[in-house]
Amino acid sequence: MRTLRLLCVAALLPALAACGGASSSAPSAPPPASAPVPGERALLFYGNSHTQFNELPALVAELFRQASPGQPVRVAVAPGLLFLDERLSDSTSRTLLDSAAWSQVFLQAQKYSSSGTVNYSTGEAKAWIRLVKARGATPVLFPEWPRRGVDESARIYGLHEGIARAEAACLAPVPQAFDRAAAALPALALHAADGNHSSPAGALLAAYVLYASASGQALGSGPALVTSPVAPALQAQLRQLAAQSLAAGPAARAYCP
Repeated sequence: MRTLRLLCVAALLPALAACGGASSSAPSAPPPASAPVPGERALLFYGNSHTQFNELPALVAELFRQASPGQPVRVAVAPGLLFLDERLSDSTSRTLLDSAAWSQVFLQAQKYSSSGTVNYSTGEAKAWIRLVKARGATPVLFPEWPRRGVDESARIYGLHEGIARAEAACLAPVPQAFDRAAAALPALALHAADGNHSSPAGALLAAYVLYASASGQALGSGPALVTSPVAPALQAQLRQLAAQSLAAGPAARAYCP
């Protein structure tokens, strides 16, 4: 499995504020469920440091705001750096799902073998999809990008595609977008120095793919995102590459909006 860098994060809901790594403490009492605001877009992210690096959730939220000016958009990131199987038995993660009327829930951190020699359970990811659907939200599977210089996109995506097809869940083709961008812009650093996490450009590319997959809207053109430090001209290139990757398939996106 990938080596994770420890980040200190806090959930955006005060009742669930927490900071830590492999585990998080349960709240003393579940927060009351938030009444939906008319027209509100409420985004929830479950993931590890790959989700939390470079403000990726905030980038996705900004794209939703950009597409629908005036629409309220809120975003929450589950605390801790847990894998999906660990989150299934984590009371804080479970309570967070029940705490609000989420519209989209992004699921990242399915365990997989870096060597391809170990098979990890996908039952917990499938269970999360069912829980999200039961809450009336759209589950969006977020397969990680490949490590720099490692030919593993097909294996990572194929693992998540099996989950998506089994539970009819939206699947964002993030690995394919990274491969396309790496081929088109070979001098661009899509990864952080560790070759594992994203660079600001890589996070932006992933955000474009996640937004379009979750919203069902074409990326098209748009102003530069203020949340990203990436230069506007490069933002436009990455947006176009993400759109091309989405247009190329794959078929599992049939379960997206």
